[in-house]
Amino acid sequence: MFLLIPGRHQLLTNFQFEYISGLLQKGSEVKDIEGKLLGNERIEAIIFAVTSANHSNTRRNPLAFYLRALMIESFGRDLNVPCFIYGIDDVGSVMNFSQYTLKRIHHESEGMFDLTPENTWVICSTPVLEMYERDGFRILPAELRDRKGWKHHTVLPWDVVETIASDTMWFENKIIYSKMHSSSINVWNKYRLGEKVRLLFRDKMISDDGDITTTRDYNTYVRQMDEIAGLKYNDTAPYLKPGRIGDIGCAVGSWIKLACEDERFRESDFYGIEVARHLFDICQQRKSNGEFKNPFIFFSQRNAVTGLVFDRNSMNTIHTSSLTHEIESYGSRADLLSFIKNRFEELAPGGVWVNRDVVGPANKHQTVLMKLNDTDGRNEDFDKTFSTREVLADYLKGLSTYGRFKRFVLDFRKKEGYRLKYEPVEMNGSEYFRLELKDACEFMSRKDYCDNWESEMHETFCFWDVDEWKDHLKEVGFSISEKSKAYTNEWIVANRLEGKVDLLNDSFHNVPFPVTNMMMIAVKN
Repeated sequence: MFLLIPGRHQLLTNFQFEYISGLLQKGSEVKDIEGKLLGNERIEAIIFAVTSANHSNTRRNPLAFYLRALMIESFGRDLNVPCFIYGIDDVGSVMNFSQYTLKRIHHESEGMFDLTPENTWVICSTPVLEMYERDGFRILPAELRDRKGWKHHTVLPWDVVETIASDTMWFENKIIYSKMHSSSINVWNKYRLGEKVRLLFRDKMISDDGDITTTRDYNTYVRQMDEIAGLKYNDTAPYLKPGRIGDIGCAVGSWIKLACEDERFRESDFYGIEVARHLFDICQQRKSNGEFKNPFIFFSQRNAVTGLVFDRNSMNTIHTSSLTHEIESYGSRADLLSFIKNRFEELAPGGVWVNRDVVGPANKHQTVLMKLNDTDGRNEDFDKTFSTREVLADYLKGLSTYGRFKRFVLDFRKKEGYRLKYEPVEMNGSEYFRLELKDACEFMSRKDYCDNWESEMHETFCFWDVDEWKDHLKEVGFSISEKSKAYTNEWIVANRLEGKVDLLNDSFHNVPFPVTNMMMIAVKN
C-alpha cells in the first residue's frame, strides 16, 4: 500500500511523525475514519502531495515549494520507508481537485505512481478528505477527533504557523518547539522563516493569496500596462541612474523590459518587486521566455509597504509608477508614509526615486461647478446592482456622463466611509453640480474605468497635491529635483473630458482642466 498525504505542508509536527511511525510499525492497530482496523497491509512508500506549490510569499502560502520540500525530505529520512514529494499547482476552487492531484502525481512520477483506492490510503484531517472519500479512498484521520464539528485532539500544522506569526520570540517558546518536528525547526531557523511569516501576517493590505484587490480584471490590467509602457519609460528615462535599478510595483515587467534595451543601462542589474501573485507569475514566465535583453533581472513577490525590499543604502534608482495612490487607497496614510521612509532607507547616497503617479490639484478644496454631458447615454437607472463584473461594465458603458456621475457618487469609497458631497444648481435651463474640485477630479479621472469599476471605486487620486508630496518627501530627508512637476495629461483631456465635462467657477466662467499626473524626482543626498 501507499500513503498519500496531501496538504500545503508549511510546517511538519511531531504528532505527524509519531502518527506515521505508529502506522508503519503497528498498522494493524490503527483505525480509519470509520473506526475500522487497517489490517496487516505493508506500506511501500509515502507520497507527499504539496498543494499550492506554485504559490509563496502570501499569508496562505508563505513558504516556497523548495523550502517545504526540504522539510519533508528531512522528515522522511527517519521513517525507514521511501518518501516522494510532488508539487501540485493551485488551480482555484474545483470540486475534483483530488482527481487533479492524483493525475499530477502520475504525470510527475512518469507513471511510477498510479494511486487508486485499491493501493492507497489517504492521511487527512481537514474537509479536503471528503473529496478523496467520494473517490473511494480509505481515510486515516490523524489529528481529527470529530468530523461533524471538525474538532481535533491536537493542533494542526497550520495552527503552529499562526502561533509563530503572533509570537516575536517564537524560537524561545517551548510549546511551539514541542509541537514542531526537528526537520521544520531546522529549516525555519536556518532560513529565518518566522520573521518572514510575521511580516506577511502583519500586512493588512494584501489578501491571503497575495493580491491588493480581488475585483481587478488582470487581463485588462496587463493589456493596459503593456500599452502605456513606452510612454511611462520615455517619461522617466532621463532621470534614471545606472547601477542597481529597482522597479517597485513592476506589474508584468514592461518598464524593466524597455530599460534593459537602453544602452545606458547595459551594465546595470534590475530588480522587479510585485506583490500581486498573478502579475509576479507573468514576470517569471516572461523571464523564462527570454523576453528581457539583460540577463541580470531578479523578480520578487514582496510588499514594499511593511518593510524594506532592498538592502539599506544599496539602490541607485528606484522607480514606481501608478503605485503610491494604491497604498493610500487600500492601506492607510501611515502605510504611505512608511513606504516613503523605506525608499529613502534603500537608496544609496546620490540615488534617485522616480515616482510617476496621479496627483491632486492645487486648491483642491475650492468649489467648482461641473456640467456633464447628458446626451451620450442613459441618465436613469444608474443605481442597479449586478452579480458579475462583466455585466456591470456593460451597464456602466451605457450610462451617460451625467448618469455615470450619479453612479460614482453612490460607489466612490463607500466601503471606506467617504461621502461625496455635491449640490445641483440650475442656471439658464442647464443643470450643474457644485462640489469640491478634488471630488470633480476624482470623478473625471475614474469615469471611464468601467471594466474595473469596483476596484477603482476604492482608489483615491487626489489626497495630496504636488506641493504636499514635496513636503512629505523632504520630511524624511529627500531633496526634490527642480525637474519634478505636475502636469495635465492632454490625451485624457482630448479623449475623455472635452465634450463630456465642463468646469466653471461661481461666476460661470470656464476653469481649465486641472493637473492629472506628476513626475516626482526625489534625491537622497
